[in-house]
Amino acid sequence: MISSPAPLHHTDHPGPAPAVLLVHGWGGDGDDWTPTLPYWRHRVIVPDLRGHGRSPRPAKGYGPRDFATDLAELLRRLDTGPVIAVGHSMGGQAVTALAVEHPDLVRALVVVDPAYGADEKQIAGVPAAQEQLRREGTAWAVRFVAGAFRPGAHDELRERQQRLMAAMDLDVLLRCRVGMYLAPDAFGSRPAARAYLARRDCPVLAVYSTQGAADFERGTLTHPASRVEVFDGCGHFLHEERPRDLVALVQEWSAALGQGLSDADPPDRP
Repeated sequence: MISSPAPLHHTDHPGPAPAVLLVHGWGGDGDDWTPTLPYWRHRVIVPDLRGHGRSPRPAKGYGPRDFATDLAELLRRLDTGPVIAVGHSMGGQAVTALAVEHPDLVRALVVVDPAYGADEKQIAGVPAAQEQLRREGTAWAVRFVAGAFRPGAHDELRERQQRLMAAMDLDVLLRCRVGMYLAPDAFGSRPAARAYLARRDCPVLAVYSTQGAADFERGTLTHPASRVEVFDGCGHFLHEERPRDLVALVQEWSAALGQGLSDADPPDRP
């Protein structure tokens, strides 16, 4: 059952249409996207998902469809029109659900190392990982983040994500993982993801850090303008490690779609 919308905290950076929606992942917040902000030249809307950052923390409703309901309510309230919806990790599940359940609000979809497509071995390990998270608390999640950046680089970004995880509500972290992988309607596993992703009608750009996950995504695409790219040598937080490259890729791809991001290139900044 999908929960009632939560009024999300968000920032709204002005600019021309189409709007770009940037959705963070598990245990993060909207500020995860700060490294990308200098390079966008369109309206950019950056929410904190329910239970994260400065948004409300209801007792339930932590599946991707719940997040999508919140995002849809936010977009309609802001009168954005159809957006280019960009989501990282768990946010990739959230924007995918937004595109499937609220297709009138999404003109194009960008998923960045999305948290779906787990293979049989990975799914089998989720219950034990949940128990470890429950037993060790946020320390388990902090270790997860520590290993999610490229070794020897981006120490400041890694430390920020670790601080966010350490401050998270443990129940929210547990419920989010249930919503992604263990709930009856979860689409984190490969069989469930294949069925759910087949319902996407819009073009999809998928950006991955590993070739195996990218190969799975290629097998799910149905729109002829969809595309998969791999950022070799990156950790899981691609948008923080290579923000300019990611924005440039989205703008180049959307220009080919005629989606309106081609009329303003990112500035020449490091």
